[in-house]
Amino acid sequence: MSRRVSLSFRSRRLPARGFTLIEILLALALVALLLVALNTFIFSMSELWGQKTEPRLFDQHVRAVTRFLEHELRAASLPPAARPNSTPIGLQEVRPQNGIMEKMLTFELPAGSRLFTWPERPLPEVVCSFQARPNEGLVLLWHSRLEKNFESDPPRETVVSPLVTGLLYEYFEADTNRWTKETALKLDPQGQPMTPQRLRLQFTYAKMKRESVVTLPTLGEGLPVF
Repeated sequence: MSRRVSLSFRSRRLPARGFTLIEILLALALVALLLVALNTFIFSMSELWGQKTEPRLFDQHVRAVTRFLEHELRAASLPPAARPNSTPIGLQEVRPQNGIMEKMLTFELPAGSRLFTWPERPLPEVVCSFQARPNEGLVLLWHSRLEKNFESDPPRETVVSPLVTGLLYEYFEADTNRWTKETALKLDPQGQPMTPQRLRLQFTYAKMKRESVVTLPTLGEGLPVF
C-alpha cells in the first residue's frame, strides 16, 4: 500500500522545466549591459589617469634636472673642487664640437659625474660647461685636464634634458633691489661678461611649460672661514 502511495505521489509532481528563450535573452541583455558599464568605467578611469600621468612625469623630470644641476654645482663649490681664493663657478671660453667659441658657465668636478660615459677608464679633474641649444636641449660639455689633447680637442657632450628650451641668466640689481632676466650674459661697464647669481631653466613638452630656478653657490657657502 505504501509503495502505491509513493508512486502516486511521484506521478503527481510537476515535471522539471528549463529556461525559456525570453529568460535567456533577458539574462544575456543584463550581462551585456553590465559589461558595457564596466568597460566604460575602466576606459574612463584609464583616460583620466593617462591625462594626469604626463603632467606628473613632466614635473618629475623638471625637478630631477634641477636637482642634478644643483648637486653638481654644489659639488664644484665645495672642497676639494673649490680652493681658497678661486672662483669655482665662472665664465670661460669654450669651443664646442660645432667650432663656435662661446663664453659659458664653467666648473670643475674632481670625481666626474654619473652622466659621463668615458670611452676608456674614467679620469678625474673634469672641467664642465653647459648651454641650452635649440632643438637639442640642455647640453653638458666636459673633458678632463689629464687628457693628452685637453687644450686642443673639443669637450665631449651629453644631453642632460631634451626638454629644456631656454636658459635665462638672472642678476640681482642692488640699486633697484630687484632681479633682472637676461637671455645672454650681462656685460659689466668694461664690456666683460658677468657671472649670474641664478639660472632659470625653461622646459617645454607638448603644450605644457614649466620653469625652475637654480641658484649658483658661492665660495663662501662651501668653504669654512679661518
